[in-house]
Amino acid sequence: MSLFRAIAGPIAASIAFVMELTLVPLILPAIQSHYDLSLGSMAWVFNAYGIAVAVGVIAGGWIGDAFGAKRIFGIGVLMFALGAAIVASSASFEALIAGRVLQGFGGGVFSPLVPLLLTKALPLRPGKILIIWGSVTGYVAAFAPFAAGQVVAFVGWQSVFVFFVVLSGAVLLLSAGNGAAQTEAAPRTTPNLFLLTKARVLWLVFGYIFCTYGAITFYLFRLPLLLAETNYTVETIGVVLATIWMSFSIVGTLLRNWVDGSHIRSIVLAAPVLIAASFLTAYLSSDAIWLMISAILIGAGFACSNAPSTQLVLKFAPPGLSVISASLDITFARLGGVVTVAWLAQSDFSHSVLVIAGLSLAAVVFAMVFLRRNSEA
Repeated sequence: MSLFRAIAGPIAASIAFVMELTLVPLILPAIQSHYDLSLGSMAWVFNAYGIAVAVGVIAGGWIGDAFGAKRIFGIGVLMFALGAAIVASSASFEALIAGRVLQGFGGGVFSPLVPLLLTKALPLRPGKILIIWGSVTGYVAAFAPFAAGQVVAFVGWQSVFVFFVVLSGAVLLLSAGNGAAQTEAAPRTTPNLFLLTKARVLWLVFGYIFCTYGAITFYLFRLPLLLAETNYTVETIGVVLATIWMSFSIVGTLLRNWVDGSHIRSIVLAAPVLIAASFLTAYLSSDAIWLMISAILIGAGFACSNAPSTQLVLKFAPPGLSVISASLDITFARLGGVVTVAWLAQSDFSHSVLVIAGLSLAAVVFAMVFLRRNSEA
């Protein structure tokens, strides 16, 4: 298998997974209008996917460690595509939720395998390939809302899920061409999950991930709906979302040569500070310039927490449990999002800012503890 195929397949799948975070928030107002849903029901549209991802990553991590990452990766991508197809053709709210669940479960199955496959492809520079992965997907995701805003306005929100189907099909073609099914080893012994209970530092990293991703996910959920309530157009919302991902990608690119060294401490601690500052900025003013600054800050915070936390998860993973550890990485990220969205969906934005400040402080505390353990390792 060529290095190109080893990298291109997982990154393309990751683009589909990340763009779900980019494009679905963009179309939330359209979905709300189409089905005439309340904010509480919209939280279910958003969280049905997140809960399914959280369940799927556990299943994907366990069977990935036991039966081979490449094979399970392909199965997850196929389920993601089928779920997106159901959503695109849904005629009722119930069908929409069912498709979101299947799509989320499939995404959960394949997403934790992406960093493992990439670091195996470039084992000498794991931090660099992880942050390149994040930057590439971020750049693609950043430009998508510009085009999607126009397409959604004229074609409809269903076109987003049609895109997911097409991109997933391309990933499956890449996977089919790399000979994974023929070269993978036979099923291995079921991993000893009890070892995870002894990995105390790893659980501190998971706590950090829960707090930071909870805040980021709520931002992606609430901001588009807030902008729609204040009569911003879908094109404008697309620009704000694109700014988030452009900031994420640029900062990630700048950090690519720092994450494998001593700078990781400063990077990890900067993330929750930037996230809290983003919410405060959005709260202070709804003017376009302040919203853009808020978007830049949340994107920078996302970049500082994304690849570094994944890198630390893989570092502290017990032997033979790298996939399930990467799965728990995404599980805690999604659970953080689900809990925060469910908690704050119908709250005043001012109250949300206070809660996010608390989550950011908790993330700083978690980081200070596991970073000290990291420096002693």
